Amino acid sequence: MSERYDLVIIGGGPGGYTAAEHAAKLGMSTAVIEMGEIGGSCVNLGCIPAKALLQAATVYRDIKRASHFGLSADHVSFSMEAMQKFREETVAKVRSGISRRLDAARVEVICGEAKLHRENSVEIRTAAGIRYVSGERVIIATGSDPIIPDIPGVMLPQVMRSHEILKSTQWNFNRLSIVGGGVVGVELATLFASLGSEVTLFERSTRLLCTMDETISEYIKRSLEDKGVRVLLGVTVTEITEQIPALDSGPVLVHFRKGNVTRSIPADRVLTAVGRKPDLAKVLAEDAEVKLDSFGKPKVTPSFLTTQPGCYAIGDTVSRMRLAHVATSHATFVVEHMAKKSHRMLLSVVPNGMYVVLPVVPICIYTDPEIASVGFTEAEAATYNMKVKIGMTLMDENSKAIMLGKTIGFVKVIFEAYTNTLVGAQIVCSRATDMIGEMATAIANGLTAYQLTTAMRAHPTYSEAIAEAVEDALRDDQKEGQE
Repeated sequence: MSERYDLVIIGGGPGGYTAAEHAAKLGMSTAVIEMGEIGGSCVNLGCIPAKALLQAATVYRDIKRASHFGLSADHVSFSMEAMQKFREETVAKVRSGISRRLDAARVEVICGEAKLHRENSVEIRTAAGIRYVSGERVIIATGSDPIIPDIPGVMLPQVMRSHEILKSTQWNFNRLSIVGGGVVGVELATLFASLGSEVTLFERSTRLLCTMDETISEYIKRSLEDKGVRVLLGVTVTEITEQIPALDSGPVLVHFRKGNVTRSIPADRVLTAVGRKPDLAKVLAEDAEVKLDSFGKPKVTPSFLTTQPGCYAIGDTVSRMRLAHVATSHATFVVEHMAKKSHRMLLSVVPNGMYVVLPVVPICIYTDPEIASVGFTEAEAATYNMKVKIGMTLMDENSKAIMLGKTIGFVKVIFEAYTNTLVGAQIVCSRATDMIGEMATAIANGLTAYQLTTAMRAHPTYSEAIAEAVEDALRDDQKEGQE
């Protein structure tokens, strides 16, 4: 017999657990189904583990440069096993906090593999057998999986995906090749270069992080090369072969092509990081009424409703921007829509009926220096024929950056020229991912350059660079006023 809930959520990642907690607090009887650990891939396999290891690598790198501060630290070393223990402890603490909140909200968490049927009936394969639940409404929040590129040799044991490399306790990374120059590629290049790996990064495009501001691409390339990373742009990896056949742990050769020239380099391990995609094959039963588009994503209305009545899809299953905070925003929007509450997430609808999130989504990359962006880049503004004013300041003039010996970076702000309204910001510096929140808030509230100058920023801080960049954008106005 099927158990009935107001809301059943398939997937316990950021979108799923946020929707569950919010719905329960609004009085809905709620169940969330997760086949692994609560927290999903973000908490257990991706974002949190990567950032924990990056933090450990940052501490290691900073200790090695202790002489910059007049200190000495001899015989500095690291242990992958100990670093992995730190990662596991960090993940466990984050996961425990999520579980406590769900318990407090009286959300039922069901561990098992879910399959959605018509009329929002859900079949769950649990360790104790088959269980059935149904919901007045259902949310699909099953996230995405790494894309396995179509490269001969990609299934060799020496070739890894990000979740595998982040769990490795053995040091087999003296020579690491990374296929893909997106967010995951540059973050893990930073991590392993900091630990002493000889890293080669392959990217098919002519620049790294090709969806971001070109200045960011230039800075991160220079930063990685300063750390010893070999960055190869405009290349295609054509094949991966074993140097010593039948030796699973032996080195491999990564063959690549640039133009008409084909070359190869040896590697102990290869990481593929070419993107992610939703995979609903295991989630949708044959009688489910959820229709998918040509990219395998559920077709949704502006309120995230799928073609199955009462069934919604959020997060990586539908979004072009596969970020945890995008999934949580979707979750909040959908639950508030169900409860007929006012919405806190702004959406605009384009003529074809698909939803478009307004450009206030911060993108954060935890390299060294950190990278953060929100709103329009200069190039994106140009595609909309938007006349803009640009303000920019370099971090080599910032007192805090000079003090810490981390002066590579900049703050760039973009204003609509006629109203001086902030429409975009890009930051590269040691605290960029914390600073970008101020810029996101300013864009969401339509603040102007003049309004941003009314806030006093403490000295010495990285945030002073924001004020300097804003003043740089206003210099032409100030000159006109003097004339």
